[in-house]
Amino acid sequence: MSLKGLKSKFKHKSAEKYLRQELKGFPPPWKRKGPIATVGIIVDLERFTREERFHSLVDMLGLRPNAIRIIGYRAQYDKNSPYATPVFSDKDLGWKGAIENSYVLEFLSREYDLLINYFDEPRLMLQLLSLKTRAGMRIGFPGINPVFNDLILECSLADFEVVREEILKYLTLLKKLK
Repeated sequence: MSLKGLKSKFKHKSAEKYLRQELKGFPPPWKRKGPIATVGIIVDLERFTREERFHSLVDMLGLRPNAIRIIGYRAQYDKNSPYATPVFSDKDLGWKGAIENSYVLEFLSREYDLLINYFDEPRLMLQLLSLKTRAGMRIGFPGINPVFNDLILECSLADFEVVREEILKYLTLLKKLK
């Protein structure tokens, strides 16, 4: 095994340890209440490739056009290829669970009223980003630890229309819409 491969393996173990420790006190208390004004979306681009469909949530939720931030995950990506959505990958993993990517740092610099975890497989990088994101409410899918989400949608990632309807239904019931 090369030195680079060994370093990568140690980083992965360090991140897993960090994730286990942080999940003990997760989620932190959130003080902001009221209607949803900002939405963060973490998408597994390995499983769902039509991330542009999320922009339809702006009209559905009655938000400003710049109220939604989307970031995507790919196991491997070419930094020279243009992507419509900011992307991070396994290469961006640092020590102790740090994600060393400028798009991730910008995503984490904001607070969100709603975070949509659009993934259903427990990938370390997606879980780390979800854990580090400050959000008032979290919506996700089965297949990952339920601690990451306040509301779990029992539908397929591929069936986006059903997902949209479910999000609208539950946010209306919880009186989170304007």
